[in-house]
Amino acid sequence: MSAKSTLFRSALLSLHRSGLHGLAPARLSGVGIVFMLHRVRPQQDLQGFEPNGILEITPDYLNAVLTAVSALNYDLVSLDEAHRRLRERQFDRKFAVFTLDDGYQDNLEFAAPLFAKHAAPFTVYLSSGMPDHTTELWWVGLEEVIRKVDQIEVEIGETEFRLPTLSSDEKQDAFNAIYQPLRDLPQSEQRTLINKLCEKYEVDLLKITADCSLSWDEVRELSDHAYCTIGAHTVDHYALSKLTEQEARRELVQGADRIKQETGQWPRHLAYPYGDTGSAGPREFELAKFLGFDTATTTQKGFVTEKHGSNPYAIPRLSLNGDYQDLRMLEVLMSGLPFALASLLPSLEIA
Repeated sequence: MSAKSTLFRSALLSLHRSGLHGLAPARLSGVGIVFMLHRVRPQQDLQGFEPNGILEITPDYLNAVLTAVSALNYDLVSLDEAHRRLRERQFDRKFAVFTLDDGYQDNLEFAAPLFAKHAAPFTVYLSSGMPDHTTELWWVGLEEVIRKVDQIEVEIGETEFRLPTLSSDEKQDAFNAIYQPLRDLPQSEQRTLINKLCEKYEVDLLKITADCSLSWDEVRELSDHAYCTIGAHTVDHYALSKLTEQEARRELVQGADRIKQETGQWPRHLAYPYGDTGSAGPREFELAKFLGFDTATTTQKGFVTEKHGSNPYAIPRLSLNGDYQDLRMLEVLMSGLPFALASLLPSLEIA
């Protein structure tokens, strides 16, 4: 766990002990919440090196969250229903929507039964390259290279990295040093570099995708699931703002078309890959609207508010991630108090 996550955990638990979150006015948490998840699977034994652990939660925690959110008098609804309430300005009860990004097989194996148990609708935002086994999960590839070797050497732009990776701490430090420069590269350069890096250290990048992704048969099983909606998440999980407009449009259209080809339904809802301000902005929001999606979600942190009724193409989400699997922290986050404090103290960054 990063120092930033440790500090933020401490702040959330301190707020919970203070009880201040219980005094937060309801308006701080908007009219609803869209939760963002990625992987849902039992705790993995990764010998202390799990740099992507923030992207997964356990089934036990998801089960506890579903119970807790219902107990807080939220309606568990689909994106279609959330969109209807926003359009018709029906705000008498708060709602919660659960979404899962990318298209991991564990979404079907571990998450879907829990959503069914709680009669909770959910959306899987699918990158079509996942079941096609063409999408490079570069952040997982980087993790597996570092896990395998005692030293990593890679040149990114003008910077040459030669880092020891013997201990778990060294491996984490190396991942932290390389991750952001690799993420910031132009998308084609990024994928070329991670492929070369994995080839150099004999890590099969596309096997990683094949091993963890849904198959098209499983996507169809989810599409037919009583509580599941399949949403779009492009073809190859590129940061759209780093592409030309033509390239971004092609990623959106081809990803949605591929889903329709396999399921018979063109997806009505979209999540922007990465989804932060550096990966999706006004151009992407307009593209989502122009292409006919009903809603589009970001990874910007916050709540659904009344304004999203007129602009449902930049809906923020609240992350359920591996560093914060504690219902006390969830309760504080759902109060909206940390976000209100962050708006008053710009130096306070919500993890």
